[in-house]
Amino acid sequence: MSGEKQLIIDEKSRLFTKKAMFHKKLPSDFRQIRYFTMLIVQKAPADIKEINLLEQQISELIKNAVKHGNKCDLNKYIEVWYLFSEIEARLIVQDQGQGFKRLEEWNEFNRKRNECFRTQNFEEMGKYVSFITEDSDELDSGNALFAALEYWDGGIFYNRKRNCIAVRKNFPRRRFGIIVNSTV
Repeated sequence: MSGEKQLIIDEKSRLFTKKAMFHKKLPSDFRQIRYFTMLIVQKAPADIKEINLLEQQISELIKNAVKHGNKCDLNKYIEVWYLFSEIEARLIVQDQGQGFKRLEEWNEFNRKRNECFRTQNFEEMGKYVSFITEDSDELDSGNALFAALEYWDGGIFYNRKRNCIAVRKNFPRRRFGIIVNSTV
């Protein structure tokens, strides 16, 4: 899968560095995800052009931790570390669950899905619309991860247990009216 975007297990990634990040410990209350997201995104610079996309992506990370990680158990909590600047957004979300056991299977599913796009094999693509497992409910589809892989262009990394995710979004900087790549 070289060159292909994928979910990566690497808890030594520098994206797991929590130094200087804000931190919140939140209950696994599915009804409050929107509120939790607003608490976090309020620290983002006001001039980020895609604040609505950022908010949506943060909400999905929290939702996955609460729903899939902690199974909405109000006795469990999630922790979120976050840092925003004019050039990046970084988040770490950890739950108390068993971890994303099907990560490799999801990566292979996504690889096949992308191959169907590349080859314009839309008939075959019907098999790769949603990543559904026996643990999925009627609202699950894996589509949030497809969008996340595109949005978090600085990477998506999991720890070894797979119950902690670290992500980064790069924001283009403007110098003299020209967009400059902000990748560090």
